[in-house]
Amino acid sequence: MWLTGQKADRERVVILGSGWAGYTLARQLDSKKYQAVVVSPRSYFAFTPLLASTSVGTLEFRTALEPIRSRRSKVAYFQGWADAVNFQERTVLIEESVDDPTVAMAPTADRLAQKEEQRNKQLKEKKKQRELFSLAYDKLIIAVGSYSQTFGTPGVKEHAFFLKDVGDARRIRNRILGCFEAAALPTTSDEMRWKLLNFAVVGGGPTGIEFSAELHDIITEDMVKIYPELIPFHKIAVYDVADKVLPMFDEKLGKYAMDTFRREGISIKTRHHVESLRPGSPGREAKDAVEEHACYTLKIKEEGEVGVGMVVWSTGLMQNPFIAHACRDLRELPERSARLLESGHEASGGAIWEVRNDAKTGSVVTDDRLRLKLVAKGKGESDSAKNHEAILTDVWAIGDCAILEGSVYPATAQVASQKAVWLAKRLNKDDIEKEPFSWKNMGVMAYIGNWKALLQGGGGSGISGRAAWLIWRGAYLTKSVSIRNKILIPIYWVINWIFGRDISRF
Repeated sequence: MWLTGQKADRERVVILGSGWAGYTLARQLDSKKYQAVVVSPRSYFAFTPLLASTSVGTLEFRTALEPIRSRRSKVAYFQGWADAVNFQERTVLIEESVDDPTVAMAPTADRLAQKEEQRNKQLKEKKKQRELFSLAYDKLIIAVGSYSQTFGTPGVKEHAFFLKDVGDARRIRNRILGCFEAAALPTTSDEMRWKLLNFAVVGGGPTGIEFSAELHDIITEDMVKIYPELIPFHKIAVYDVADKVLPMFDEKLGKYAMDTFRREGISIKTRHHVESLRPGSPGREAKDAVEEHACYTLKIKEEGEVGVGMVVWSTGLMQNPFIAHACRDLRELPERSARLLESGHEASGGAIWEVRNDAKTGSVVTDDRLRLKLVAKGKGESDSAKNHEAILTDVWAIGDCAILEGSVYPATAQVASQKAVWLAKRLNKDDIEKEPFSWKNMGVMAYIGNWKALLQGGGGSGISGRAAWLIWRGAYLTKSVSIRNKILIPIYWVINWIFGRDISRF
């Protein structure tokens, strides 16, 4: 295996992450020229646009997954967390995660900070047990993605449901069915039924809106036939702090979505602020041990305490702690790969270097060739080396964890994928200096339920309704990676249309 000190017959490109950026790049690198090695706690790529559909049974989980290891792929893979990077020695410290049960869930907490003290105490023991290993690279691609943003809201990390990975979709699906089964029990009061079947979605972006639409579909198309006596108790509410939902769409399309939701009975509550989430009913103390089918209390600044059966949290992204903890200080400039920029020709002598981060988002900053940028901190306020810059010629950063200097590109799968395609092409042709990266806006889409969708092109024009829904489904089917999933997806669409969704709990 390719550990420190071993030499491969091709240049080794270590890719940290198996999301839209990392997976796309690994598949498109020339296998005759490079040995792509993916390091990720997930052994698969999750096709995130389909997660809302899998969470309600419209599609099965397998249709949203693409394995990293494949008989048709020459990509190598290690299942683990990248813990640290040594840019001077060109190595990455990896912690194996084969038995980690959290890898298929949305990351919300600072894993590195939580485990730092514990790992320091056990470092020598883990090395003996081969739980930590060092991986050498010729080129490094940082594509570790981002975490779900909770804004430090009390109880959200512990009790809310997220929708960034297939494990989240599975939890949501089981919770929906659990709420209906609990509400159907003869021992459940009507008061508790109102709470159990009150579903709250926090966040009015595409993920929150599409999940609300899919949830409405399963209730009005399937649950109404299976639990007809419970349908009057159900409620779906979307909360957002902004003045409107789907801000990336123009005003006409956004209004169409809000009007459609209101007609379907979905409440849109803009300018609402979530203050906390806890287990138990409103007005009662939270129990130490909460039964699986118990409700939660969502505290809203404008409404007070509200009893809900489930809260799906989709409010944006926060920076991956790996960037701050493991990919920051260099102490000295890597001699083999660093290149001083014009303003930094005199900075190499007495400076302490660090990876440059965006002040607003915390993302690492890259140049227009997606190479990692460094900044010299200097040893004092008067040090002439302070704030000079350099780039690493063998390290690139793409995806949600990186921002191109001077750009305002959104943190979306579309941007991450385009960066990966551009970088793979440049590396394959060995002409990284030929042209800078530029993003082409291909537009945005969102499903709003009842076979209706929104579509806004990159030029600003948009359509809505059934025609947009057909394009939405066609686009996702086309973008699916494997032929297997291109076959399975329409098959499941037809099966569920004829026979209804599978509502078994597992």
